[in-house]
Formats: sequence, structure tokens, C-alpha cells
Amino acid sequence: MALANLFKRKTTLPPGSKTPVWDRGILVFENTSEVLRAEKLLKSEGWDIRVMGPPPEIRTGCDLVITFPLIEEMKIRQTLHSADLAPLDVVPVNSPLLQPVDLFQIKDYGRHLMVRAANMKLTIDLETRIIVNVSGGGCPDVPYLAAEMVGKRLDEAPHPKDIGHTLCGYALQLAYEEMRRRC
Repeated sequence: MALANLFKRKTTLPPGSKTPVWDRGILVFENTSEVLRAEKLLKSEGWDIRVMGPPPEIRTGCDLVITFPLIEEMKIRQTLHSADLAPLDVVPVNSPLLQPVDLFQIKDYGRHLMVRAANMKLTIDLETRIIVNVSGGGCPDVPYLAAEMVGKRLDEAPHPKDIGHTLCGYALQLAYEEMRRRC
């Protein structure tokens, strides 16, 4: 092995990211609505960002953070400032303890597949693609979301983002999108 290769860092990337983890930062916001506004703004500007769960060491009450390419911090802060959005903190991911938490968990029950995103779960029948369960969360719109989606085919059900207005609706949208990717 060449001596130059001995000191090279591994280029392991987090799922869905184009940037190595040691080159990422975390934007911490006061509440979920600020995270959702920032996500929409930054994605519309073409930034390589991802909404994730915060590592326990920096949890502030908001169940979401945004990861971003750390080298772009100043430009991203300017973009956020222009929209009157200010993160509570910007934390470099420089330790395994500061790794953001992936929001997705997948469970295969044979005929049924469940995708959990944060605190919301979406389960479908794999043969018919019919949504058989929506559960989790504690937001007031969860029963409504379930009533509107359960019993419908995945491709015919309404998008949770179009009918929900809470963190639970946002998390269910993520589960819905992941389920559609898998099916």
C-alpha cells in the first residue's frame, strides 16, 4: 500500500448525501415550523441538505435538524437570514456522537411492509398496495390523516403534506415517500 493512501480518509457517505459526514454540519432550530420553512427554502435554492433527527447531545425540543455541507455555512446562513430564519445553533459533525439520526425504520411483516419516519408509521399490504394502517404521533391531525388514507391504494391516497399541518403530517409524508420509493 502506498504511504499516501495510508492517511486518506474513508469516503463513507450518509444515505442520500453527496458529502462525507465529516464535511457536514447541523442546523438546529427552535421549532419544527422553522425547520420546514428552512428545508423548503434551501431545497428551492438547490442546496444539498437533509432533514434528520437530532443527535441526543444537541436536542433542543425540536425533533428535526437539517444537515448541510459545512463548507457552505456562510452562504446558507445568508440564504436563511434573507428569509428571516435564524438557526439556534450550527454544529459541525466532527464526532460519531454528533451523527444525526436517520428518520426511517423499515419492518417487513411478510405480506405487509411498515415504514416508520420519526414517530409516524405507514403500513401497506404488499399484494394490493392498499394502506392498512397509519399510526403514531400525538398530533391532533393523526386520526384525520388515517381516515383519509387507510383503505386506499398507495398511489391513490392523498399526500399527507396536502392534508396534514403538523410534525406528524410531515413525518407521515416522509414515510409515504419512502414507501413509494420501495414499492
